[in-house]
Amino acid sequence: MFVLGIDPGLSRCGYGCLEHGRKPRAVAAGVIRTDPKLDRPIRLAELQRELRDLIAELKPDVVAVERVLFQTNVSTAMGVGMASGLAMAEAASVGCDVVEYSPNEIKHAVAGWGGAGKDEVGAMVQTLLGLPKRLSPADAADAVAVALCHLARVPSRRTSASMKRVGGMVG
Repeated sequence: MFVLGIDPGLSRCGYGCLEHGRKPRAVAAGVIRTDPKLDRPIRLAELQRELRDLIAELKPDVVAVERVLFQTNVSTAMGVGMASGLAMAEAASVGCDVVEYSPNEIKHAVAGWGGAGKDEVGAMVQTLLGLPKRLSPADAADAVAVALCHLARVPSRRTSASMKRVGGMVG
């Protein structure tokens, strides 16, 4: 099973793809960026294209998205919500299962408690995946944490189709 985690954002949208096995394996991680100087519709179209291409390349079985619960900045919250909606719609349009997890659920699954900070989450992502260094920027580590949360919440299963897929390595 391949899980694509998404940490939604309009300026920076983190993604992290994991392959489920005895131990999760990082396949890809990074950040899709859009230029804040461009008009919002242009940025949304650019993000949509990038998400569509990413999903087509990685062929995840599940797309797990961090749910937006609260933002003090209304403009930021709207951008995050729009990015989240694009990710879910693009995934659903190609038949992927789509799930959402709250920030507290993600932190609890990865770091052991819902109040964990970004540094703790980043360190646990590195440890759980046996990476030589922490993922950077934090948006990429956060997206991988979303994928790890999903893997912690679903029963173990392996499919022959998932064994045939390949992707870029995380480095």
